[in-house]
Amino acid sequence: MPEPLDRLINTLAGTGMTRFFRRLFDDFPDLLMKDLTVEEVGPGRTFKLGGRWVTNFGSDSFLGLDQDERLKAAVERGVRAWGTHNGSSRAFSSVEPNVRAERKIAEWLGAEAALIYPSVTLANIGALPGLVTRHDVLVADQYAHNSIDEGLKIAKAKGVRTAKFTHNDPAALEETLRALRPFRHAVVAVDGVYSMSGRLPPLAEFRKVAREFDGCLYVDDAHASAVLGECGRGTVREALGDYHNVLTIGSLSKGFSCLGGFVAGTQSAIDVLKLRSNPLIFGGPVPPPYLEAVCVALDILSSSEYPALRAKLDANVRALTEGAKRLGLAVMGGLVPIISVLIGTEEATLKAGKFLYERGYYVQSVVFPAVPHGAGVLRMQVNANHSASQIEGLLNTLSALKEAVTLPAASAAATLVAA
Repeated sequence: MPEPLDRLINTLAGTGMTRFFRRLFDDFPDLLMKDLTVEEVGPGRTFKLGGRWVTNFGSDSFLGLDQDERLKAAVERGVRAWGTHNGSSRAFSSVEPNVRAERKIAEWLGAEAALIYPSVTLANIGALPGLVTRHDVLVADQYAHNSIDEGLKIAKAKGVRTAKFTHNDPAALEETLRALRPFRHAVVAVDGVYSMSGRLPPLAEFRKVAREFDGCLYVDDAHASAVLGECGRGTVREALGDYHNVLTIGSLSKGFSCLGGFVAGTQSAIDVLKLRSNPLIFGGPVPPPYLEAVCVALDILSSSEYPALRAKLDANVRALTEGAKRLGLAVMGGLVPIISVLIGTEEATLKAGKFLYERGYYVQSVVFPAVPHGAGVLRMQVNANHSASQIEGLLNTLSALKEAVTLPAASAAATLVAA
């Protein structure tokens, strides 16, 4: 007779999304490129994946700093000075590079203080529930990142009232907050930029509404960190001019090519989060070698070198976005270095990704539930160190894909984004 654990796993395998993905594995074993091994990394954004050398358009190392010798040297220096890990929750102590990195993040942003978590996901599922009690409310844009949604679930389990409001709609936010009264305080969570659509939220209007309802703004700016705004500071400072009544969340992976996420705001807010954020208290911190690399990355972002690095990235994003639009493809995004082309069904999307892979280009085939059912996309992530010939080669391959199969019209992208 099977053990209880075996019966549990068999039950889960036939439930919800697990069943959906297992069916995909069974139906498309040669197409589902979700569990491949990167065997080797080469120069010029190439890597060996599944036994084949391809150009990598699936990396979120947007500035290409993952291969920067200065960051590599910082990691090595950190290992020699601190070892591989400091071996303590931050509830007890912090290594000096952690304190230094947080100070440099705050200085770079122009905020009072910052707090580093091992990831943006842990920041959101730690900070959001830590900011509210059962006397408060927590509301989020309906398209806010999954990790914000998870933060809402944890808060709700603790007795906090939560709600979603219509995407990018200040009037809907006002209506939602009014319907939730009475409450003591409100936290309004939104993304700083919606990577799939390229839309920016109306942060000034959101902050105004939040203030009128005893609320503050919480902005997950992870997709903008290091790649939007002056010195890569993101969207909040650019849109609002300051951080009054706002907490900003950023990524230390993606454009930084390091590890972790952060929350930035007032010193008093950071001090309280240190005492109320469970992932920070009960989990391990970012290892010291990566904190040394974060400091070096911040030096680059704050240097005269950054504008040229950013200009190269922006030119590559523009070249791929405009080229894909000229091909008549249904293109979404392009504000941040993430460009998506609408394909359609799960099978068609997986086949399209395999088509590109077999011709030397790796992109991410994104299907439900990350996107609506039947609205799969090829998600291409552009880096500053992609060459013009690599961009051109990917466009030529997309053109060949269009000739080989029927793809949605360009107008379909606008319809999906507005949905």
